[in-house]
Amino acid sequence: MYRQLLPISALLLGSALLLFAGGINSLILPVRGSEEGFSATALGFLGTGWAIGYVLGCLYIPRLVASVGHIRTFGVMCACASVAILSQALVVEAWAWIPTRAVSGFSFAGAAMIVESWLNDRAEPTTRGRIFAIYSMVNLAASTAGQMVIALGDATGFLFFALGAMVYCLALIPTAISTSQSPVPLTTVRLDLRVLWNNSPVAVVAVFLVGISNSAFGTLSAVYADRVGLGLSSIALFASLPILAGAVAQIPFGIFSDRMDRRKVLVVTAMLALAADITFAVLQPEGQVLNLVLASIFGAAIFAMYPIIVAHANDHAPPGTSIQVSGGLLMVYGIGAIVGPLIAGRIMDPFGPRGLFMTTIAAHVVMIVFTLWRISRRAAVAEADKGDFQASMPARIATPETAALQEGEDEAEPLVASDQRETPPDSP
Repeated sequence: MYRQLLPISALLLGSALLLFAGGINSLILPVRGSEEGFSATALGFLGTGWAIGYVLGCLYIPRLVASVGHIRTFGVMCACASVAILSQALVVEAWAWIPTRAVSGFSFAGAAMIVESWLNDRAEPTTRGRIFAIYSMVNLAASTAGQMVIALGDATGFLFFALGAMVYCLALIPTAISTSQSPVPLTTVRLDLRVLWNNSPVAVVAVFLVGISNSAFGTLSAVYADRVGLGLSSIALFASLPILAGAVAQIPFGIFSDRMDRRKVLVVTAMLALAADITFAVLQPEGQVLNLVLASIFGAAIFAMYPIIVAHANDHAPPGTSIQVSGGLLMVYGIGAIVGPLIAGRIMDPFGPRGLFMTTIAAHVVMIVFTLWRISRRAAVAEADKGDFQASMPARIATPETAALQEGEDEAEPLVASDQRETPPDSP
């Protein structure tokens, strides 16, 4: 194990620092914005800005890397992320935070894709699964730690903005001083909705709705927790526990999806999320314990949906196109993530905190109804033709390179994307 981790230790450290700073940035803004009296609609725009930047980063960063190389691009991404979070501390206005949040999303997508490209280049077929598992655990722990550190100080001051900027800067050091050779250019993504729809309508509709519900919760969960009266430490837990619960829940849901129609497992998962949605919207619990328990159940459901959807889509995809299918679905998720916070924020302003879960109720009801309809129209994939379920990171921190790292090199003609494999323009 030590011999496997040593060559990629710098990459894992850089990724951990990146996710730690991202965890700080993602939570400090809604908490601080709520304290400043920003409307839920304005705070929802922060999630939309981030998602727009994230999608654009996935689409355009490969071109930048092809021009100037991995190391220079990674340094630019970390620098831009640092400038963005510091500018948010200097100008505490919603109108100023929205474009800087887009810069953060663009920078995160680019930096994460570069790290994952490096890991993919270092991974051997026999160690790829283990490397991806370690990478996922490191990212999950770092992101959670970044969110939880907010509970240790005052969210109304300059501290966490400066801390986030410092860690973003530290993230570029491990790769900048690494002696590893730069890998081949990044995976490029071309979104083809027609091809994706013909492959699996359920996957397209469900991943779009998951993007709406998960991004709405990811952006505005801290606002909900603040407005129902939870303290800062409880707000951090309310945002973090669902992600951890979702990571654990992927194991049993994945086992079930390998043994039966994945669409039925998706329906059951959506029903579990819907039960939590309705409880939140109707009861509007104010106590810490009930809110955290419900948030964990909710997270276990919503963060287990994405890998089920991807597995179902890949069951129907032509051989050798799993990376392209996963990359295309990730872009559809990103489109949903753009509109989700907008809808939820707009509904929260007149209806209060319960508006967040009114939004997720609508998304999960549509998902259940559409999936049940498709079950009646199309037979399940034969057991012999199904691939194995693969756990994945939350879609909000995944990129097209995540699929390439998880699945391995693409060996067939592209379905919705293509790999550009050329000699890199630079090396450390």
